[in-house]
Amino acid sequence: MKDSINELLKKEAQAVLNIPVTDAFEEAVNLIVEQVHQKKGKLVTSGMGKAGQIAMNIATTFCSTGIPAVFLHPSEAQHGDLGVVQENDVMLLISNSGKTNEIVALTELAHILNPNLKYIVITGNPDSPLAKKADICLATGHPDEVCLLGMTPTTSTTVMTVIGDILVVETMRKTQFTIEEYSKRHHGGYLGQRSRELSK
Repeated sequence: MKDSINELLKKEAQAVLNIPVTDAFEEAVNLIVEQVHQKKGKLVTSGMGKAGQIAMNIATTFCSTGIPAVFLHPSEAQHGDLGVVQENDVMLLISNSGKTNEIVALTELAHILNPNLKYIVITGNPDSPLAKKADICLATGHPDEVCLLGMTPTTSTTVMTVIGDILVVETMRKTQFTIEEYSKRHHGGYLGQRSRELSK
């Protein structure tokens, strides 16, 4: 089993290293900073299934680092939750295939509500319908899943998470987010205590 685990680690690590590093990352960070940090909008993330869990994680991480963000479930959006979208918001949509029906529908509905809404898309298919609707497309490199069936989202969700981390960290760098500001958002647990100690 150790040999198998080492092979899995190599495949996952290589998938991360194969993420295409393009100007789209800088464009995405600049858009988030402009719309959220400067114009006081928020980041609205969305995805279906496993991609939705990644989108939720990205939203909460952005919140803790000075960028207000919320997760919008694409199905619930069709039943009133789309009302969370406001002026100056920017959407971050995640779909490995770029064809997820609920996410494609979300872009159409959100466009009706706010025709000027900007979209950042993370996908394994830069030629997909969702990618074509995006203002900025971040490609994952479409790695093969390490799942024995080649089906279960495994490697794809790893690279999606890493792309989200890159956006968070580069946005922090752009906004010059400080430990003092971090401590204001963390009042409990180890991180709260540690950030307050470092901010003194």
